[in-house]
Amino acid sequence: MPEMEQAAENAALFGKYEVGKLLGCGAFAKVYHARNIKTGQSVAVKVISKKKLTASGLAVNVKREISIMSRLRHPNIVKLHEVLATKTKIYFVLEFVKGGELFARISKGRFGEDHARRYFQQLISAVAYCHARGVFHRDLKPENLLVDEHGNLKVSDFGLSAVRDQIHIDGLLHTLCGTPAYVAPEILGKKGYDGAKVDVWSCGVVLFVLVAGYLPFNDPNLMVMYRKIYKGEFRCPRWFSNDLRRFLSRLLDTNPETRITVDEIFNDPWFKKGYKQVRDFGLKGNGDENGGGGESVKDLNAFDIISFSSGLNLSGLFDESCGGEDGERFLLRDSPEKVVEKVEDAAKATGLVVRRKKECGVELEDCKGSFGILVEVYRLLAELVVVEVKRRDGDGGVFMDVWRNKLRPFLCAASSSTSDPAQPVAGDS
Repeated sequence: MPEMEQAAENAALFGKYEVGKLLGCGAFAKVYHARNIKTGQSVAVKVISKKKLTASGLAVNVKREISIMSRLRHPNIVKLHEVLATKTKIYFVLEFVKGGELFARISKGRFGEDHARRYFQQLISAVAYCHARGVFHRDLKPENLLVDEHGNLKVSDFGLSAVRDQIHIDGLLHTLCGTPAYVAPEILGKKGYDGAKVDVWSCGVVLFVLVAGYLPFNDPNLMVMYRKIYKGEFRCPRWFSNDLRRFLSRLLDTNPETRITVDEIFNDPWFKKGYKQVRDFGLKGNGDENGGGGESVKDLNAFDIISFSSGLNLSGLFDESCGGEDGERFLLRDSPEKVVEKVEDAAKATGLVVRRKKECGVELEDCKGSFGILVEVYRLLAELVVVEVKRRDGDGGVFMDVWRNKLRPFLCAASSSTSDPAQPVAGDS
């Protein structure tokens, strides 16, 4: 793979990661083991070709996957550390899960109920966390469940996930997706479905596989298998306990209206045995994460550039646009303090009123108060910053004229810019 060979020659990807062996590959991505040079931490780097994404029409899936994973911090969900990008590639830097896929463990033999229950409890903990945040995975299966060196399950691959924003006016999702053997019957009916309920069905199939060692619905003929799923035709093997049989009948209920809910799963006798609740690992709010103290300049990694924006507009990862009438982001080689000083100098020279913000940023207004501009600066590396510009008030055309034609040229000319002084970063508005 040329870009990886080049990275190896340069000793590190983006100067941060030493890339190692290939862990796996698919139609649109390859995953490599890598090591963070500074910390020594092992990570997995998922490399995606922009060209293949564009040709396949799946760019929206990758954008959604990034925006979804930015919301999720849970011990049983693979963590996305940051996202990096070049003109041709997108790089997901992910938590490295040493134990590999749960599927590989099942292929060696079925689990006992206690062993399976522990994995299932961790799976439901992660699924409940996602649902509480409006995220529905829609492709839960052993191949997308990883196990770390301590035997803890980690949910991965949110490429087919959905969020509440995708729900139609009828309150349902309508995209056909998922892996055939794990897909819920209502998806096959093509009448819309509840994302939470299809995840519960898939969890039921996973649980059956863990304890049985084979699929509940399977047939060489895909249409025959679909008929079995639609009718709920499956048989539990003799070694299943009565409690597990009863529990599975509720998980694999073909009627989504009567199927067990996640909340009800937590109260089921089979599930509750030995269950230890996971504390909430939710993301901190947008306020001061250090209790009021701390530095005045916020340090960012590339993933923060994406996630700190409430709009999560990811267009900068996929195209070369440099912003519009509501604002933009770009990189400069300078310190945050110097960039702010230069913005102030340029604004005063243009006759704008300048107000310093508590952190590294300034608010600009014209004397009449007819428009306002907010400029914030974030440190990315020692001498590399992200400048985020937002139109606060007034006409977009006036903003474009003042910012683009008067302020920005002065700022870029006065700073030691990147190779492309107008280079956009992920999240350009």
